[in-house]
Amino acid sequence: MQVTAEDKGTGKAENSAITAEKGRLSEEDIERMVREAEEFAEEDKKVKGRVDTPNGLEPYVYNLKNQLDDDEKGLADKLSPEDKKELQDIIDETLGWMDENPEADKEDYDAKQKEVENICNPIMRNVYAGGAADGDEDMGDFGNDEL
Repeated sequence: MQVTAEDKGTGKAENSAITAEKGRLSEEDIERMVREAEEFAEEDKKVKGRVDTPNGLEPYVYNLKNQLDDDEKGLADKLSPEDKKELQDIIDETLGWMDENPEADKEDYDAKQKEVENICNPIMRNVYAGGAADGDEDMGDFGNDEL
């Protein structure tokens, strides 16, 4: 690109050429980078899944823990000592598992969440049904928002 600068007062003009070659990527560099991105796309997807994976289990467990610890909501008062201990044990065990398994994949986290829900959901159904649930009733899964 040719650029001309002119001083209007003196009428003096200078020309300069600007080239796009310095500091720019060549076509070969761009093509290489695209190939590398495609090669690593699957690995990137796995890493992203590993980073996103705890996002279901972790809030579920911490929400449950907060409800057990919150005196205002009174959840602890509605639980039998056995149920409270069982919930506290699964919370502690799950938090320990998450700390010990930072490289766990999505399937591991999904299995762990299913395990936790299988213990917690019947207890929570009983609490929210006012103690009337007999375990055969299907009241649905309790998600993060329902605890």
